[in-house]
Amino acid sequence: MKTILNNELIWFASEDFKHADQPYLPPLLSESFAKWRSEAAQITASDEGYFILVDDCGRRHGVSGNTSSFQLEQGDLNILLQSVISEAIREGSPAVRSHGEFKVMAVPLLKRTEDAVFAVFLYAALQHTSMTEATIQACAMHYRSCFYYIFEQIYMKAIIEQEERMVREARRGEALLIASRKMYNQNDVSSVLSELLKGVEILYESSEAHLYLSQDHVHGDPRVHPLVFDVMAHDIIAEAFLNEKPVIEPYANGQLAIAVPLTGKQAAYGILKILIASDNWNDSDLHIIRLFADTAGSAFENAKLYEQSNMLIKELRLINEMTKRLNQSLSLKEIFQFATNELLSIFQADYCCILQLSKESDSFEVKASNVPMLVKTKFAIEYGFSGIVYRTKEPLIISDYMNSSAVSSTLMDNTDSRSLIAAPIFVEGEVIGVILIAHRIANYFSYENYKLLQVISTHVGLAIANASLHAEVRRMVITDNLTGLHARHYLNEQIVNKQRYDSCGSLILADIDLFKQINDTFGHLIGDEILVQVSSIIQTAIRSGDIAARWGGEELAIYLPKIGIEQARVIAERIRDQVSSKTNPRVTVSCGVSEWQSTHEKISVESLFYRADMALYDAKHKGRNRIVVAAE
Repeated sequence: MKTILNNELIWFASEDFKHADQPYLPPLLSESFAKWRSEAAQITASDEGYFILVDDCGRRHGVSGNTSSFQLEQGDLNILLQSVISEAIREGSPAVRSHGEFKVMAVPLLKRTEDAVFAVFLYAALQHTSMTEATIQACAMHYRSCFYYIFEQIYMKAIIEQEERMVREARRGEALLIASRKMYNQNDVSSVLSELLKGVEILYESSEAHLYLSQDHVHGDPRVHPLVFDVMAHDIIAEAFLNEKPVIEPYANGQLAIAVPLTGKQAAYGILKILIASDNWNDSDLHIIRLFADTAGSAFENAKLYEQSNMLIKELRLINEMTKRLNQSLSLKEIFQFATNELLSIFQADYCCILQLSKESDSFEVKASNVPMLVKTKFAIEYGFSGIVYRTKEPLIISDYMNSSAVSSTLMDNTDSRSLIAAPIFVEGEVIGVILIAHRIANYFSYENYKLLQVISTHVGLAIANASLHAEVRRMVITDNLTGLHARHYLNEQIVNKQRYDSCGSLILADIDLFKQINDTFGHLIGDEILVQVSSIIQTAIRSGDIAARWGGEELAIYLPKIGIEQARVIAERIRDQVSSKTNPRVTVSCGVSEWQSTHEKISVESLFYRADMALYDAKHKGRNRIVVAAE
């Protein structure tokens, strides 16, 4: 027993309150004083004086004993008490003060872990009191024991509550994981909803759960309701749904009503409402409920999508694979040929033709076909079935060409085909081509084939548009929109390529002097016009094989392949002179010139730009409107 009670083995016997615990100290002082007064009842009932407990700031937290025998004026008594309290706190040891026939003794109470006074225990009595100083100190130590006894109870209670809370959260976390797995394993909406309600029952056994869905759904469980609310009335379901945030408010019979949105990636699908006893609810539970509702929302969404996708999965796979392969090529010829082969395979057709509209010749040209004689043949835009599709902008299906004499067709006539489906190829709402698919057997193509071709033709049109625009996009990517010069990254790429094969090259960095002043004086529109003028001068001053680019802001760069530093300086001077004389409003440029040679130890784009940039900086520093050649 002695070993068990050894303070060295009872770990919490060395615990103490911290600075952060100060707000909780006053009630602890008062409660422990009441405990001490109860245990020391015989002493506190003495008529000779009374006991006082104050904290380290002098605030009283307990008084016990007889105060009627004191005839001192209140002000004098307070001065005496404050004096002895201050001495006890300052010295950290008991202090005794007398006034006439009365005396006061103060015993400082020290913390366990440091020599810091947290309270003062006082006794005020007549001079001839029988209460000795040793007895007062013993009373003070008794009180201190009461204080730490209650402190340890509170400390252990907090630890036990925290442990219980952690155990409870761990159990609910495990239950949440199991319920989430069950929901995600369901492929239909009804099963997901059933698992959701079961999960709530497991997480909170005494709760009552209801689901309010924003979508029409037939479900046998009476706890599943349609989401109907009055936005003008106070309704936590409406509030939670509209704000997509949980709402908690008191309910009848000591319960809480919790409304949590059921959301997926695309939308909010409803509200999970839970009625639970207040005693069974903790603020930390809100995180679990939100996580559970989000999981349920995602599972609900997945189940809905799964149900919808099953109807179209085969067709989507086919279109997706074809689209992916179409987009792998940016060559129109390859796209036309691939589409032809795929269409023949998908529809098990005998023949296929893809025609493209040529606005220059106002005709359709066969771009790809498994009928060699038709490739590159041109037809008037009003001719045959392609003419009908172009005029109506609608697909068509011909069950038996032999019994249809309204339109003649070179494809059908030369292949003895009888069945045909055709669809327009659209780009930005305009017909830019036509797909013709034929078979020798009459009534061969179904309505499903007819609808599928419409979908496929859309993707063929996108692939054609991508390929047609690729060159234009490439030009735009490598070109600065304002100046018409190349973009900086294109210049860097070209210099890298040139340095692989050329023996030398030079770079000119030109910066418009005082460009900010131009913008401030004339406005940014004039500033842009100046940039355009200078860029135009540069383009006329260099060769067709030279590369001019906008390096950034008002800085322009010119790379001169196979040009040495001296010739580059001459070109830079020509640019500087023309800018000075031809711009309006007049501006000047400063230029830095650098070169690279195959004999140089280090050859790189960065090194070339760095030396030109340093030379440009030097030109600016020396007064602007000049050329500076970078030193080797």
